[in-house]
Amino acid sequence: QVPLVESGGGLVQPGGSLTLSCAASGSIFRISSVQGWYRQAPGKERELVAAITRGGSTNYADSVKGRFAISRDSAKNTVYLQMNSLKPEDTAVYYCHAPVAPTTYWGPGTQVTVSS
Repeated sequence: QVPLVESGGGLVQPGGSLTLSCAASGSIFRISSVQGWYRQAPGKERELVAAITRGGSTNYADSVKGRFAISRDSAKNTVYLQMNSLKPEDTAVYYCHAPVAPTTYWGPGTQVTVSS
């Protein structure tokens, strides 16, 4: 069973919105102290987009502040990334991440393409 599975990616026009979901198996999200969304564009390094702590504190990359929102539904073991006002530079594979020492869990990723 894959520990983390992302969904919700796709093709969207500039200015559009998408909501990504990350479903966790078992108790990963209950044990990890933080969950995050990362992205990797072609030819670039993977970067942190947004993170949410067990207590609900959030952190965002400067490039997405005011446009993206991370949230968690603990009952559903799911973390979301609401993405608004999407730009072509948001095009990337988006990955869900949850560290549970000594293991770091990553999902397989979901492609987001912003293009007209």
